Amino acid sequence: MLRALALAITLAGSASAEAPLPFDLGGAYALTNQHGETRTEADPGGHAQLLFFGYANCLNICSAALPLMAEVAEVLAAEKIAVTPVMITVAPEQDRVETMGALLADIHPDFIGLTGGAADLQKAYDAFAVEVEPLFQDPEHGWVYAHGSFIYLLDGQGEMLTLMPPVLDAERAADIVRGYLTPRG
Repeated sequence: MLRALALAITLAGSASAEAPLPFDLGGAYALTNQHGETRTEADPGGHAQLLFFGYANCLNICSAALPLMAEVAEVLAAEKIAVTPVMITVAPEQDRVETMGALLADIHPDFIGLTGGAADLQKAYDAFAVEVEPLFQDPEHGWVYAHGSFIYLLDGQGEMLTLMPPVLDAERAADIVRGYLTPRG
């Protein structure tokens, strides 16, 4: 875990789209969004994506990562750079089609929440090397999970560009995204 965090901080510090990634992350998935529609790793509008594995009512790392993703999307939207924040649930019993949409819309109106069956979710977890472990049940909020904590930057086709730790401020994270999405000249 510490090696992964060190790698993420190193990558976040470089923000270079020219260097190949030193790892193989990402891949195909097909899940269901909060509107009941099938969504794959490719953004239907061709927008880049900030992807996080968490759950909508998480009071831990998700409460930092999801708002950060929304803020980065807003900063970049002001510059006409479209980035869609996406969350793949690690708690499908809690994040159902009918429940996660309102929670995510409170964070950002364009936030996409994805859920699905166990096999479909596991395919996404495996593609992004995310481990999920139930820790304990909170009487008010349901299960609390240990899960991945990185934000993955994907291009519009769903190809992995880099990953970032959710401890960056929004401007630094936006700088990293700009480094991958704006032409160099």
